[in-house]
Amino acid sequence: MSTSTTHAPPSELSHGFGTQFPALGGIRENLRALRASWGWFVALGVILMILGVAAISCSQIASAATALVFAGLMVGAGVAYLIGAFFTRSWGGFFLSLLAGVLHLAVGAIILERPFEALLVYTLLLAAFFFVEGLVRIIGAISGRFYHWGWALLSGLVTLALGVMIWRQWPLSGLYVVGLFVGVNLIFSGATYIMLGLGIRRLPA
Repeated sequence: MSTSTTHAPPSELSHGFGTQFPALGGIRENLRALRASWGWFVALGVILMILGVAAISCSQIASAATALVFAGLMVGAGVAYLIGAFFTRSWGGFFLSLLAGVLHLAVGAIILERPFEALLVYTLLLAAFFFVEGLVRIIGAISGRFYHWGWALLSGLVTLALGVMIWRQWPLSGLYVVGLFVGVNLIFSGATYIMLGLGIRRLPA
């Protein structure tokens, strides 16, 4: 007595799964749509990396542009605080919102008027932050001796060295550090999008 078994093609099996389990069908459709747009992720990554290289090459211009954008955000936030305060005058936090709006406007106006001086102050604060953060990481790694504590110690040493380098080159470092950090961040973000796009391209159809 012989029995014959027939195997359905993979397409029919996947169609059957999509019919029996609608959620799986929706996931497959989303994966198809995502795979079709892999080129946009790669293109975005390439653009971000180009902008990052440009920001590093013209770090002083990038630093000034960052300061001006930040000042614009502060002014916009101040205006929003003031509008919200006057529309909610009956609220108990009226004066707090009013004060916050005035402070945001004042800081934004100061940065707009003196962007390079603002960069110098910001860079000095950044150096102090890196210095303290590096010390905290070093002390935590040495005292804790947790799993892979050596990497935390190395990270702390690098962060501490970065803070010292920025501080020793201040005020000259204030002219390029912010633009340099923005450029590095754009390059890493671009590389992430490129790897994401290439990974999406390899998804099953």
